[in-house]
Amino acid sequence: MRPFCFLLLQFVFSAISHLLLLICLIKFIEHLLHGYPAVTRNQKEYRNHITHRLLFGPLTFICGKEFMMTTQRMPALFLGHGSPMNVLEDNTYTRAWHALGGSLPRPKAILAVSAHWFTRGTAVTAMENPRTIHDFGGFPQALFDKRYPALGSPALAKRVQELLSPVNVMADTSEWGFDHGTWGVLIKMYPDADIPVIQLSIDGTQPPEYHFELGRKLAVLRDEGVMIVASGNVVHNLRMVKWDGNGEPYPWAVAFEKYVKDNLSWKGEAKDHPLVKFMEHEGGALSNPSPDHYLPLLYVLGAWDGAEPVTQPTDGIVMGSLSMLSVQVG
Repeated sequence: MRPFCFLLLQFVFSAISHLLLLICLIKFIEHLLHGYPAVTRNQKEYRNHITHRLLFGPLTFICGKEFMMTTQRMPALFLGHGSPMNVLEDNTYTRAWHALGGSLPRPKAILAVSAHWFTRGTAVTAMENPRTIHDFGGFPQALFDKRYPALGSPALAKRVQELLSPVNVMADTSEWGFDHGTWGVLIKMYPDADIPVIQLSIDGTQPPEYHFELGRKLAVLRDEGVMIVASGNVVHNLRMVKWDGNGEPYPWAVAFEKYVKDNLSWKGEAKDHPLVKFMEHEGGALSNPSPDHYLPLLYVLGAWDGAEPVTQPTDGIVMGSLSMLSVQVG
């Protein structure tokens, strides 16, 4: 009787062990197939993604959490985008943007903050395939023919909503897309449009400090492989633009751009930051009749950890009253 009981128990334990092994195998295959690849259009990168999951997938399942190689911290950028014509042109600024795309660590995704999505309340694009918006007029047809077919990322949009809570961030699944403040620079940085992109709107009803603080909350994304790319102009006065070819900058424009550059690495409370209080500068009002093109800078400054290098890939005033200053954090 005892040998029979022993054999029966041995059989039961063996069956349970095989069943658990089968469950583990099924779960691992699900993990392999449903993991989030940064880019699915590029076969080489997708193979690298699969290889990574084959190597580290078992540890992921066993540990019960994502076991990943250390993700390199992504930089945060503010790019002075200037005229939409930069999309078609080859100049100092567009070459600098292209160089950034080639030299910076490649992100898993991009969070864009553009001067051209200025709203009441805060929203984030949460669609799979955002449209290319041609939010301008009077330019050559070749500019309107351009498309930037990058994928969106509803998962990243949800992550942004979580990070910015208790701010009520609306998930936009159909209305917006990529305006030219976003795709106009990304088409130079990443012309293959093979990195997922979402766009965060700027709540025009809120004060500058609010936008700086949102940047602080979003900073953690940089450690998750997400590059923050803000786009605007720290000097943006279209009423004073010199259309006649005389690009000599106005003294107030030069002074305000210098004020911004001198205070990029300022440390202290957000409410006291000279660039949060930018309208107190004597050239602030002339440089920014509306704050929409200036405020994206504050998201990048808010994402700075206080120790990383802060550099200026481009600068200079064009057409008298448009600053092409760009700022790189990290």
